[in-house]
Amino acid sequence: MHDMVKGSNIGLAALSENADSVIVSLGWASPTGEGDADVSVLLLDGHGKVRSDADFYFYNNPVAADGSVQLLGKAPAGEGSEDRIGFDLTAIPPDVERVVVAASRYEGARFGELDDLRVTLADGSGDDLLRFAIDDAGSVSAFIFGELYRRGEEWKFRAVGQGYDNGLAGLATDFGVDVDDAAEDAVPAPDGAEASPAAVGESDAPREPGAGPEAAAPLESVPAPRRPQEDPRPKKAAARPRTAKKKVTLPKAVKKSLAENDSWSEARLFPVSALKSDRDRETRATSVLRSVMAQVPEFGRRLTAAFGAPAGRMETFTEVSLPHGDSPRRPDGVIRVERAGKLWTALVETKTNGNALKPEQVQAYADIAARRGYEAVITLSNDVALEGSPLVDVKIDGRRKHKVALWHLSWAEVAHQAQMLLRHEGVGNAAHAWLLQELLHYLQHENSGCHGFQNMGAAWVPVRRGIDDETLCQGDPRLLEVVESWERLIRQVCLGLGGELGYKVLPVRRARRGADPGARRAEMADRLCTDGRLHAELRIEGTAGVLAITADLRTGKLRTSFDIPAPDQGYPLTWAKRLVRRLAEAPADLHVETLVDGETGGPRGTLERLRPEPGDMIPKNGAQITGFRLSLFKGMGSTRGRTESGFIRSVDDAVHRFHGSVVEALDRPVTRGTPAAERTDTPV
Repeated sequence: MHDMVKGSNIGLAALSENADSVIVSLGWASPTGEGDADVSVLLLDGHGKVRSDADFYFYNNPVAADGSVQLLGKAPAGEGSEDRIGFDLTAIPPDVERVVVAASRYEGARFGELDDLRVTLADGSGDDLLRFAIDDAGSVSAFIFGELYRRGEEWKFRAVGQGYDNGLAGLATDFGVDVDDAAEDAVPAPDGAEASPAAVGESDAPREPGAGPEAAAPLESVPAPRRPQEDPRPKKAAARPRTAKKKVTLPKAVKKSLAENDSWSEARLFPVSALKSDRDRETRATSVLRSVMAQVPEFGRRLTAAFGAPAGRMETFTEVSLPHGDSPRRPDGVIRVERAGKLWTALVETKTNGNALKPEQVQAYADIAARRGYEAVITLSNDVALEGSPLVDVKIDGRRKHKVALWHLSWAEVAHQAQMLLRHEGVGNAAHAWLLQELLHYLQHENSGCHGFQNMGAAWVPVRRGIDDETLCQGDPRLLEVVESWERLIRQVCLGLGGELGYKVLPVRRARRGADPGARRAEMADRLCTDGRLHAELRIEGTAGVLAITADLRTGKLRTSFDIPAPDQGYPLTWAKRLVRRLAEAPADLHVETLVDGETGGPRGTLERLRPEPGDMIPKNGAQITGFRLSLFKGMGSTRGRTESGFIRSVDDAVHRFHGSVVEALDRPVTRGTPAAERTDTPV
């Protein structure tokens, strides 16, 4: 592990090849056992300011919608606690130049009262890369531990170690966040200026503290950062390590059914047999989801945190009548969160099956929300929102003082969050786990209408035919429709795979910095026209490399593949033998291609042919091996839906099959039957 000093910096690529996804941990200990602090993250542009208030992540806004930032919560560590933050550096928007990692204390507490103040950074595989220990925090209530920043195409980390006297509000204000700094929440600054970081230029030199920020002017757009009220129960004076409360997850082994035969259906909390119409499905789905959100705090918080809702007491309602012109409007649902006497309210519009959202309907709810001072309108459907491309074109009257946020949620995202809690992260008690299990069963039932993205659109068949007979031209709008549908499908595949694995799975965007999402899609549409292929890459947290999938519309084939770099040491024949051993349970039709330096391609063959003769993977001309590419091919569905013969199901099946039979096989250790000299932690 690399030890850092204040002001030093280092490139992440020099520390690990798996640094596209990192975990930053802030830790501290208290002599009394009662001290604690809260982490916060700010995404800054080239001017050292947030692009909008949404770039400020703290306890009331813990998750970025694009997955780039996620506050993972506290865990006991030694005589204190550790707060972790997950960063997907590949998902951070290209116009973000710096990522500031800080923490704040409350009710007059100071960082100088804490011991063992430190920040550590680990890569996607969990290996610790660097550590910065701080022993001079002083009498400050907010503290910047460090920052991630770009230099060209590389991410670097700088050990900052500078403080603020006026807490989280002062820190946020200095970086351009509008904060409603109510008098009862403000921490009075002592006489004298506090330290604040100066703007970073192109130099990597340590920064010097500057003058502290002025108090923020009260604005209505952002709620004040508030701490939850202190527990009124008396605290124990003795210092002792805190232990996390055990959470309940879904048992791995399914209990044997007491049913007499398979025709008996288990009684369910949320039945679906009586659903006959789309209206019935929408009403039932809205009520089911809202009730579980209100009863399972972890789940409700997980869904609303990304929309700017505070952490507090949640209540949900359906079929609420609200006045609007000559006749009242009835949104499908209302979510209210109460915190410290303030209410956060969102109106919800729900669609199931393939029903599309209606712009005029959403506009009406946005108008109602603006007049009544509500904070958000949330749309929920089977469609998946694209980056920079809202599902409904709704324009809010700019003359209105109160701004209403428009958010979209897919049923696939709802199921993903339920899976993550139920199968991997856990919830507070068995009753909550049972409720989530019933919700997940309901969402996955064929009659619920909540199946996620399920139609490639009207342009799918004409584009396939046009590619076959070469009658398409670049600029045809139908090509762009297919590309957008492909992106939605890949996003949904990531959600499904991530929910099963318990890891973050995100699509990789290989585009130059600053590229507009619309321009990127237009470029993909042009490539689809010329070569007839759709391509995507998936990055799986903790996996070195990316899983690539290509749909060749000319041949009707899907190709899933994974590249493995060659080890730095050893002999090529040893690499080949070791790879074959690791793939002992992989499909016999797996294609293995040797990647060589300066060549178009090396030897290739199926695993079935290479198993008895691994030496056939070695180039005969002695070319330098750079790695190996593993690929599976299968026919793709022809129809645009997700039926047995549908394209959507074929893509989902191909990705899950490849990961389960190939990528997971590479992660299994080589043990019995492997010579000691060949046992290694290298990918091959």
